[in-house]
Amino acid sequence: MLLLTKAIFAVMIGFLSSAFLGLILIPLLKKLHVGQRISIFVGESHRKKEGTPTMGGLIFIIPTLLATLALLLTNKLTLTQDLIIVLVVFIGYAVIGFLDDFLSIKKKNNEGLTTYQKLFGQVIIAIIFFYLYMKNGGQTSWIVGTLGIHIEMGWLYGLFILFLLVGSSNAVNLTDGLDGLAGGLSAIAFVAFSLISLMVGFEDMGIFTFILTGSLLGFLVFNTHPAKVFMGDTGSLALGGVMAAIAILTHRELTLLVVAGIFVVETLSVILQVIWLRLFHKKLFLMTPLHHHFEKLGWQETDIVKLFWVFGLILAMAGILFGVWL
Repeated sequence: MLLLTKAIFAVMIGFLSSAFLGLILIPLLKKLHVGQRISIFVGESHRKKEGTPTMGGLIFIIPTLLATLALLLTNKLTLTQDLIIVLVVFIGYAVIGFLDDFLSIKKKNNEGLTTYQKLFGQVIIAIIFFYLYMKNGGQTSWIVGTLGIHIEMGWLYGLFILFLLVGSSNAVNLTDGLDGLAGGLSAIAFVAFSLISLMVGFEDMGIFTFILTGSLLGFLVFNTHPAKVFMGDTGSLALGGVMAAIAILTHRELTLLVVAGIFVVETLSVILQVIWLRLFHKKLFLMTPLHHHFEKLGWQETDIVKLFWVFGLILAMAGILFGVWL
């Protein structure tokens, strides 16, 4: 009962602080002209969103960090080594995203950090993660008990961590293309990882993730259609990075593929499009990531988001069963 109370309190404090910050930050972003530049390749419906405030990831990042600090100071949350690692990844990827958004706004286009600069930053955070993970006595085996998988990877586990962190952060970034899409899917995925973490004995991960879930729900008050603010790379990179970090630290790497299945499909659609174009010199999809394909088919933005949320929820429920069963 005490754990349930903590979880509910974590969601509530995250939601209330995020919703309150949104009321303050959005007018400030508008005043500072921190507006999103819309790609010329998307439809006319997106062109109307030109100038919508971006960097909205701060609306859930700041409350999550402050709420976590508050719970630590009141001894309702323990500062474990795993939690320190998660916070390093969360803040690190948020900083990379913030720099990218800031430069995009400064240049008045969608070109912030170069691809290599962004990748370099992501790799550095992944290396820091692996160093802290190994210093904390982390295992280098990939274990899936029920499937009989136990592979000792040694230093290759560091490359595995790199792949998961960079891949996950970019996957959420690619999915962030419709109002409420990435935010809603992330909230659903984090509820799954919150429950998994608590059920398999990682209370610190569970409570932190519930705080983040609540903060995301507060952000969605302003981000659902029609969006009053976008999360930007500030938010999407942080969400993807911390999602992978929690999966690694709770030893549920395979579960990540299930819970984050929509993000995986969105990323695969981009990869397949590139391969298809090079091999057959024609498109496999009308436009990628996949949500834009549905837009080109004439679907309404809200209908696409609802469809993806439903499939995200189904995958999250499957992921909870899979994650606990492991």
